[in-house]
Amino acid sequence: MRGWARSAKKIDNVECFAGSEGLQPFLAGTDVLICLLPLTPDTRGIVNAKLLTQLPKGAHVVNIARGGHVVDADLLAALDSGHIASATLDVFNQEPLPADHAYWRHSMVRVTPHIAGQSNPRTAAPGVADNVRRLRSGQALHDLIDPQAGY
Repeated sequence: MRGWARSAKKIDNVECFAGSEGLQPFLAGTDVLICLLPLTPDTRGIVNAKLLTQLPKGAHVVNIARGGHVVDADLLAALDSGHIASATLDVFNQEPLPADHAYWRHSMVRVTPHIAGQSNPRTAAPGVADNVRRLRSGQALHDLIDPQAGY
């Protein structure tokens, strides 16, 4: 398994790449690109023609993060050229996805109904309850947004 992030990571059993210098080597060895990035000014439009051409021919693209990551025209062109074999998209630049959008008709695109990131109340509730306890006791909270990072 391989992963790319803005900053260096060390994760067991994952070959990690980081920063702008690590993106091309990561893409060159990626047969299935799964976008899980936060949407920030730096990541808006990141799945564009330049990025798609750096993937191996026949690669697959999955976006379950935010629609703003994908440049629709670039992805459609990469699919039409045969460079990208397929795309599975759960999020879109415009939601709901308009009925006349090309993604609905493209034979190599699978559209899912924005369900990839559903929270399970049974597993999410303990974390919320823990943060409520922490807040009430004056402790630091877990999983806070970092305004400087944008997520």
